[in-house]
Amino acid sequence: MTEKKTLKPLTRAEMDVMNVLWDATHALTVNQIVDGYREPRPAYTTVATFLKILEAKGYVEHQKKAETGRTFYYSPMLSREKYITHILKDVKDTLFGSSAKNLCSFLIQNEELSDEDLQEILALIQG
Repeated sequence: MTEKKTLKPLTRAEMDVMNVLWDATHALTVNQIVDGYREPRPAYTTVATFLKILEAKGYVEHQKKAETGRTFYYSPMLSREKYITHILKDVKDTLFGSSAKNLCSFLIQNEELSDEDLQEILALIQG
């Protein structure tokens, strides 16, 4: 997936499916994706529907493996990190006038950060 392609945002339910796929080390079947959820797990048909939507949006792809016959195996087309980068860039550009400083300032002022968190952030800034 190219960086310039506009990604449609994920809904919470779509994000749940993507998180299972991103946490996996290999392509998964619908049943394996359902098994990756905490209880209560969604229905097989619900997950299958979301996979079709995610495929149409360009987030996942499927393949058949010769040894398993008709079973589809799903895998993400972009990493969690690339998705986060894309979403945060969009938030920065649309809500903070393309200013990383304004985005960071907002997060620091509006999150309950411990002194330890602030020290870690400062260490990251100082490199």
